[in-house]
Amino acid sequence: MSRNLRIVVVHPPHESEASQRAAALQVGLTEAGYELVASLPADLNLPEHVARLQPDMIIVDAESDARDVLEHIVVATRDERRPIVMFTEDDNQSSMEAAMEAGVSAYIVAGLKPERIKPVLNVALARFRQEQKLLLELADTKHKLAERKVIDRAKGLLMNRHGMSEDQAYQRLRTMAMNKNLKLADIAQRLLDVEDLLG
Repeated sequence: MSRNLRIVVVHPPHESEASQRAAALQVGLTEAGYELVASLPADLNLPEHVARLQPDMIIVDAESDARDVLEHIVVATRDERRPIVMFTEDDNQSSMEAAMEAGVSAYIVAGLKPERIKPVLNVALARFRQEQKLLLELADTKHKLAERKVIDRAKGLLMNRHGMSEDQAYQRLRTMAMNKNLKLADIAQRLLDVEDLLG
């Protein structure tokens, strides 16, 4: 798994790539067998670079307050979320909360030691995957709830229009859906759309 994990390191524009921290990070990534595809400053070009490089993970190396870096990271990962690990010396609670809100999977304070990098990245990756799974489940639940509401409205329409019972209205919708080879929610939505058109 880790062998082909492609990583982009992002640092504040004013911090040097050649710093001791950057060197420790590079050593840790190399020793863990990860592929460091680029080290980039957090600037207006970051979204374009991330879109072009398509990394599996982003590591933010920000010694001090990283709010500016976070803004660029949010823009760069808005369309396609990725695990983000932040190594920083900033132990301010509000900075950590802002980072987590921005989508950071792991916020590591004063922990940039080469031997710690692999376990930290593994945990961040596992947390990110779990979060994505929960988001998908939530989206699926919301979608099913929305479909249910549409079906209920269509049943209500048939019941009012044709004096049907709820069960009869449901059966009518099912029959219409099967005849048209559509999902129940789709036929219900069509029925409601026609009703809206006809007033």
